[in-house]
Amino acid sequence: MADGTAIAARAVTAIPSAGSALPTHKVTELDSGLRIATEAMPSVRSAALGFFVGAGSRGEAVEEAGLSHFLEHLLFKGTDKYPSVEIDRLFDGWGAELNAGTDKESTTVYARMLDEHLPRAFDVMADMIWRPSFQDVDPEREVVLEEIAMYEDDPQDSVFDVLGHAVFGSHPLGRSIIGTAPVIADTPVDRIAAFHAARYVPSSVVIAAAGHVDHDAIVELATATFGDLERAGSGPPVEAAPARPPATIRFQAKDTEQVHICLGATGLPRTDERRFALRVLDAIFGGLSSSRLFQAIREERGLAYSVFSFTGQFQDSGQIGLYVGTRPDNLAEAMEIVGIELERMRREPATAEELTRAKTNVKARVILALESTGARMNRLGGALLFGMPVLEPDELMAKIDAVKMDDLHALAEELWVPARLSAAGIGPDEDAFHSAVAGVCEGATA
Repeated sequence: MADGTAIAARAVTAIPSAGSALPTHKVTELDSGLRIATEAMPSVRSAALGFFVGAGSRGEAVEEAGLSHFLEHLLFKGTDKYPSVEIDRLFDGWGAELNAGTDKESTTVYARMLDEHLPRAFDVMADMIWRPSFQDVDPEREVVLEEIAMYEDDPQDSVFDVLGHAVFGSHPLGRSIIGTAPVIADTPVDRIAAFHAARYVPSSVVIAAAGHVDHDAIVELATATFGDLERAGSGPPVEAAPARPPATIRFQAKDTEQVHICLGATGLPRTDERRFALRVLDAIFGGLSSSRLFQAIREERGLAYSVFSFTGQFQDSGQIGLYVGTRPDNLAEAMEIVGIELERMRREPATAEELTRAKTNVKARVILALESTGARMNRLGGALLFGMPVLEPDELMAKIDAVKMDDLHALAEELWVPARLSAAGIGPDEDAFHSAVAGVCEGATA
């Protein structure tokens, strides 16, 4: 390792894999606050590399709504060193995958390539993250405006943003990640650059890699690229999530063949130890093809093609919900069945057989996912970015195995009571929607 690396590195931690034969991971923090995490998987020839940035839609003011997502697009427009077309040609020439994503609390730029291309890929991605040239901004505005239009034309996607507004109201967690057309169309380049400079700071960035990688070599790459960065703030503060916002009903009238309905409420933050039990409960209620919602609404009665439940976790809050897409003439019956299944979940959240099957399923999905270099990279980057422990597979299995029937019952009684539930809908008839959800969301107001 170069001498500069030793000076810039604050700490290196190797974390054992809880007695298993699975790989260990290592973490190094540079003096600037930048963190590098790796997990070696010697049996593969590929490497997954990601830059995780603490910049998401939650950290935006109303007049900035969508800038995190727009900035993600602009990173791909190139740098002074690597023009956009050269980035495309390099990764295509390597047979590599380069992509990015923005969510409520973070932006991630990630790639998967053969190990021999990792050093050059690192240099390109680092330049994209830290030194975007903000060239060709206006054509990309049009691309994002088309994306917004496409998204708004798809009620099966956009109804989840209607639910976010119903659950979180005017709080940033209730706004769309993709943003609004006026902000994208009208924000000048200098304000976008200032938005980038305030959020893409070393202490808000984690570099994670998994696969055929060498930790010291990646730390050396990071030091050579970012060694002159100084420790700065951690980006603008975010507004605390409301503890228990009032339940509301939101509807968008649209001439659609189906009515798209979401019911939901606030859930658990990502640090809550009950998140493992919530994942099991979600699998039983609507997360699997054998789940109660899927069987009752689709398989037994044919009332929907798509029906499922879901959960999400944030820094200090979370969200639970369910989705049903059904024809208007099936709406009342579908919502009646939803109400019956919700009451059944609160009364009897699982049978012994359901609990065993759901726990086995959740454990299997965890292990199968962790055979992927990309999944291991995401696990490391996300955990470090949000200050979470990096649990090894054996630890995860133990936490899922520890879930008891009483845990599910307590969560169902706390989270899924009718007085907490908000409702969101997109479809042709608002009165029919209000009538159908009234018996399920007892405390919600329009």
